[in-house]
Amino acid sequence: MKGQMKNRWLIALSAVGIHISIGSVYAWSVFTNPLQQQMGWGLKQISFTFSLAILFLGLSAAFLGHFVEKFGPRVSGTLSSLFFGVGVAGAGAAVHFESLLLLYLFYGVIAGIGLGVGYITPVSTLVKWFPDRRGLATGLAIMGFGFASMISSPIMNHLIQTYGISNTFYILGGTYFLVIFCSAQYLAPPVAGWVPKGFDSTVETSGNKRIKKDLRQLTANEAVKTRQFWALWIMLFINITCGIAILSVASPMAQELVGITAASAATMVGIMGLFNGSGRILWATISDYIGRPNVYTLFFAFQIVAFFVLPNITVGILFSIIVYMIMTCYGGGFSSIPAYIGDLFGTKQLGAIHGYILTAWAAAGLVGPIFVSWIRETTGSYRGTLLVFSGLFIIALAISLLIRVDIKKLRALNETPVVNKMDNLKSS
Repeated sequence: MKGQMKNRWLIALSAVGIHISIGSVYAWSVFTNPLQQQMGWGLKQISFTFSLAILFLGLSAAFLGHFVEKFGPRVSGTLSSLFFGVGVAGAGAAVHFESLLLLYLFYGVIAGIGLGVGYITPVSTLVKWFPDRRGLATGLAIMGFGFASMISSPIMNHLIQTYGISNTFYILGGTYFLVIFCSAQYLAPPVAGWVPKGFDSTVETSGNKRIKKDLRQLTANEAVKTRQFWALWIMLFINITCGIAILSVASPMAQELVGITAASAATMVGIMGLFNGSGRILWATISDYIGRPNVYTLFFAFQIVAFFVLPNITVGILFSIIVYMIMTCYGGGFSSIPAYIGDLFGTKQLGAIHGYILTAWAAAGLVGPIFVSWIRETTGSYRGTLLVFSGLFIIALAISLLIRVDIKKLRALNETPVVNKMDNLKSS
């Protein structure tokens, strides 16, 4: 089936299928207690499996981004299905042989590589199919990743109780392989020059809306040499670091600061997942209307205030509402970044650039929980931790404002006649 004959909404559905499968990694904690009871492994040993998977997600996304661009979404999606399916199923063998090292190898490394390839595979394709709704399209897929734990957790728990840990990994590995593999077969980029019905890619004609032009068309290696790339990297790193840190300590922090019960704190943590997922589609869609720069500025401005006031709140429900809003910003940061990349650097190698950007996720996944624990131990309270986060978001806000200056210059350069443009380039 040729690209022009495909339905772009089915392309989006295929992307959701991939992300819902790989997003099940966020339900890893379901295995924690069963593994402790059956294998006698410690909490840190089991949790390291998840950290390792996130690390290899970021690393594989960065190193295999060019592979995705070269061979296309069908091949890279198939590769993801193999790595993730084998990795999850192999975790069952690791439990069977009672080997923690095998668990790290299969779930942490092999499944982690499948995670990274699967995460970036649909994104550049979706951006090309939805030039008019970039935020919505990428938000749909990445929303699937955010909601996956809510879908997977009860299923995993039922399978563990019914069939045991090893068999659960075997069943999940086979299922994820089939879903990702089948989803990948429908993925394909549109033919060159394709635009949605009712739009025109070059000029505005009667009855046709014009597609907003990208500022540039850069390769991944060209993009990483720009300060705009590193501005996006730092903004995403700060947003993820603080978000992951809050996720890792939400329950004890709420109990310490506002005195809610452990049961209420557990409920709050569960609801946080809902806002994390819904924030991905909400903010990405909003970005189509108000622009990506405005969305990130709103993220950071709100979180500066939120983290500053949280230590002084004594009412549990108000504390929870603010944390939920922070979670929407955390999720929205993931879903809005691919469209932001497309706006700044074009779609030529968006998947590879996205892969490079996601190294911020790998770094934040390691730094966030360690950082929050260190500040907590140093200051003796979560109050100090939240104030430090507020300070970090001041830096992120400043960067989000500075990048607007570059965007304005690039936009002006695009509107300058070719002769004057060459003179401007020589003088800069």
